[in-house]
Amino acid sequence: MIQLQSENHVLLTIPGIGKLSSGIIIGIVGDIKRFPNPESFVAYCGLDPIVERSGKATVSKGISKKGNKYLRSLLYFLAEMNYSRNPTLLEFYENHKEKLKGKKLYTALARKLARIIWSVWYNNKPYEPK
Repeated sequence: MIQLQSENHVLLTIPGIGKLSSGIIIGIVGDIKRFPNPESFVAYCGLDPIVERSGKATVSKGISKKGNKYLRSLLYFLAEMNYSRNPTLLEFYENHKEKLKGKKLYTALARKLARIIWSVWYNNKPYEPK
């Protein structure tokens, strides 16, 4: 049973995620256990990459956008506004800011945040940066 009014939900341990955003995430997702791995949760969020392969060439075509658009927008917003508060996202940002620019970088951060959310919530353990 999911308790939306819980003051101690494990998502609140992730820097940058507060009561409102965690409530929205919980309300949209429902039961995290229906996603057996982080990739399935990322796909539900619509943040999974589209990759085309032809012979030896591999070309990235962006993200699928097939998932929940509200959740995708929220994760993008949280990643863009709060990456400096989260040590894992900040490290990812610093390592990729030269290679990825603008929306691509924040989309990658949103994908990383989705994986963090899945891990913390699925395992029901507080967030611990590496």
